Amino acid sequence: MKISLPLIAAVIAISATLAACEPKNETQNNSKTNAPAQIAVTALSAKDTQIGTGAEALKDHQVTVHYTGWLYDSNADQFHGKQFDSSRDGAAGGQPFSFYLGAHQVIPGWDQGVAGMKVGGKRTLIIPSELAYGEQGAGRGVIPKNAPLVFEIELLAVK
Repeated sequence: MKISLPLIAAVIAISATLAACEPKNETQNNSKTNAPAQIAVTALSAKDTQIGTGAEALKDHQVTVHYTGWLYDSNADQFHGKQFDSSRDGAAGGQPFSFYLGAHQVIPGWDQGVAGMKVGGKRTLIIPSELAYGEQGAGRGVIPKNAPLVFEIELLAVK
């Protein structure tokens, strides 16, 4: 039996048409189900976006920073989910924030992530929940429990 090329093409076209007509199951139509899975943050990540040239942030020294904080979202640009605070325009009213490095005045991710920066430097911190607010969350639900966070930090001064 000899099969012609037009017959093969017709069978392929009919098969493709029938496959496209099959009903989709509900999970294919549910956008929440199709959302990409979040990638877990298991360790502190500190990436310098600008290296400073001034004094180095060391334990027991007072550091002054500008910062912006977001909930971590592995599917968002630069992992920036919902912004929850900023020293530039948030509750701080555009005022920088000062704290003593290593004195437990801030979340552990900040104590660890700001150490070693130099004045004039900028650093992005991706902080796992264990080094942030953990099981408690913060801000009356603004930061959910077990939420990893992203901060952009600019080191302004070291005393």
